[in-house]
Amino acid sequence: MPEQRDALTELVQQHVGIGKRWSTRDFSEIAVDPETGWSPSKSLVGKIISGAGYTVTPKLVSALAVGLALPRDVVAAAAHLQVIGYAESELAVGAPAVLIRRLDVPLTDTPKSRAVAERWDEEG
Repeated sequence: MPEQRDALTELVQQHVGIGKRWSTRDFSEIAVDPETGWSPSKSLVGKIISGAGYTVTPKLVSALAVGLALPRDVVAAAAHLQVIGYAESELAVGAPAVLIRRLDVPLTDTPKSRAVAERWDEEG
């Protein structure tokens, strides 16, 4: 079983906070759920980047996807990894694999994981 991580928190921490691309205020203004118009408050964004507890909701996932300019399924995969975790086989394709690449999670050294890593190196 791969290491469970605070993947959604890590995605936001990569771009928001002191010395990052956006301040918490700026990010809360651009991270808007397209269906409901809901946006996380500056204080919620602060909780996320500080690693404090917060509730993951569909509208939060959608808003974070817009703010981070990532596909919603990748941000949803981060939420899934953070809240539930994944079996190793689930991390080989699709949004979970894109997420793992984005977070740079080391994979177990198996022939399949080596092949995936080599393919990513070729694409990068």
